[in-house]
Amino acid sequence: MSAIKVGVITVSDTASVDAAADRSGPTIQEIVRQRGHGCTRSTILPDDERQIRETVKNWCYDAENAVDWIISTGGTGFGVRDRTPEAIAPLLEREATGIVHLLLAESLKRTPLAALSRPVAGTVRNTLVVTLPGSVKAVKENMEALFAHGFIEHAIDLIRGGTGKQVHTAMGSGHGGVSHHHHHHHDHRVPQPRSILSHDPSLPVYARHRVSPYSQISLQDALNIITNEIQPLGVVSLPVTPALAGNILGEDVFAPQNVPSSKTTSVDGYALRSSDPPGTYKVLTSSTHALTDVLPEGSIFRINTGGPLPAGTDTVIMVEDTELLSTAKDANGQDAEEKEVKTLVQVPPNDNIREPGSDVHKGDLVLQRGEILTSLGGEVGTLTFVGRKEVKVHRKPVVAILSTGNELLDLQSPNPLPSDGWGGIWDTNRPSLQAALEGMGYNVVDLGIVADDIDAHVKAIKRGLESADLLLTTGGTSMGASDLLKPVIERQFGGTIQFGRVSMKPGKPTTFASIPTAQGEHERKFIFALPGNPASALVTFYVFVIPALRKLGGWPGKRCHLPRVRVKLGDAMRLDSRVEFHRVIVKAGEEGLLAMSTGGQRSSRVASLSGANGLVQLPTKREGGPDRLEAGSYADAVIIGELQM
Repeated sequence: MSAIKVGVITVSDTASVDAAADRSGPTIQEIVRQRGHGCTRSTILPDDERQIRETVKNWCYDAENAVDWIISTGGTGFGVRDRTPEAIAPLLEREATGIVHLLLAESLKRTPLAALSRPVAGTVRNTLVVTLPGSVKAVKENMEALFAHGFIEHAIDLIRGGTGKQVHTAMGSGHGGVSHHHHHHHDHRVPQPRSILSHDPSLPVYARHRVSPYSQISLQDALNIITNEIQPLGVVSLPVTPALAGNILGEDVFAPQNVPSSKTTSVDGYALRSSDPPGTYKVLTSSTHALTDVLPEGSIFRINTGGPLPAGTDTVIMVEDTELLSTAKDANGQDAEEKEVKTLVQVPPNDNIREPGSDVHKGDLVLQRGEILTSLGGEVGTLTFVGRKEVKVHRKPVVAILSTGNELLDLQSPNPLPSDGWGGIWDTNRPSLQAALEGMGYNVVDLGIVADDIDAHVKAIKRGLESADLLLTTGGTSMGASDLLKPVIERQFGGTIQFGRVSMKPGKPTTFASIPTAQGEHERKFIFALPGNPASALVTFYVFVIPALRKLGGWPGKRCHLPRVRVKLGDAMRLDSRVEFHRVIVKAGEEGLLAMSTGGQRSSRVASLSGANGLVQLPTKREGGPDRLEAGSYADAVIIGELQM
């Protein structure tokens, strides 16, 4: 059988504050690895019944990151805070009393105090859950008993829907013919994983979720998921125009010829021979003398910066080293052109001259694959400089945006949707996100405001999948009865919610999902469902969506995220139990970068982003630690706009 995927939960008030105090959890993980299996999840929780239950439930229901076996350690005794059995027992669909007897029997061989342990065991969906004591000694004894004679492998094989045939064979031939009997049949149905966690909108009110079924993951875990799931779009050939700004080169660019291709001047002046002494010379120009003809004796050739030298010349004298003696007149008697000039110095060979290939040699690497073609102009100018008319670049993603909610009104076309009869609110998110996207050079497909209706959601998302590479929605991600995005993604499109909650402020209900599609280059497309509150939508856009768009567009990994700088706080900022992004104005001064708060930070207050050019990432509040960062403290800030002076 394939390796068992194990999740380990350490239950301890002490270890939840200081992870170094956890010795039992690492012991379990090491034993699991020694047995050839993998520990794919681990966490440390306080002795809190609700947290323990929710963690076990989420792990068992998470089809994308499913574990075969959850092992908890700690909280199984008679201590006042020991509540692990009470947390887990209500979840068990099939109790495994035999495993409980096995654990107690093994421990009672060592000490009668084992009778005070209260283990529980059984299955939740397709996951076996077993509770162990908190001591390292008891953990080792119980794990040895569970792995003896292939017991745990056999149990997991059966839970997966197998017949246990391999274990029976091994026990009959490799374990001295030990007999084995158990009370079950071998016509098990293959278990069907529960991959849909969202609520079913068709069910009655009492069936609605009261607690989110989605694990609240860390900010870093969310960013890692985005990075791991998204792959760059393909490479296309585009003309070299200013529209290339924001694209990533998909090829190395080599100079097709020398630049300059012949000798040219680096100044405004006159081409002549280095042997020509100071004196009076007749002035020739491109209209009176062909470049391929040798310059006549007694003449000099008027030339502008960058112009080629005529045949027979080997140096250039600057205008400043000459005097005008006479001019040629036009038909009206007006000065039309220089006629004679006096040179004041003799110029050495190759003075003020650029040799062929002195800027770029034919075959030189001028731009590398993966370089960013910025809007500053240097890269597009370089491509033009070496004569490239087309270049291969990673395709820049097209973004479809929509807002959800019957309460929303389009400011330019206020046609109200069916609602509760109140006036509604202006849809702030679409205009602000579209402004940000187009300012970065992305093409945007506006899908409008979508009603709180399943059919409307399905039609809008279908249009987005057909016309764009990434969908960006706002609203409908939380726990309201009309929050339909997650159910529609999972139930109507067969999509996968990669994550549905993030431990951050603002933006906790941020959702990242993938939808299988025939149109996508990678057979699926991605959707970000951002919170409906305007400040939350913009903050999560800068934190999550920009890295995703850049990854799709082929940006180098280190450049996918917006730049971060160290700033000095101009205002005190309160800390939260979650990572918080505080909107600020960052100014550069003599003492470095100073970050000033934009005021109230409510998630609904979009004005907190008006003028903001940075997001200070505040650390989480720790037990016993300060409840705020004082003015004058230093913190990291994400730069989202131009720095002020």
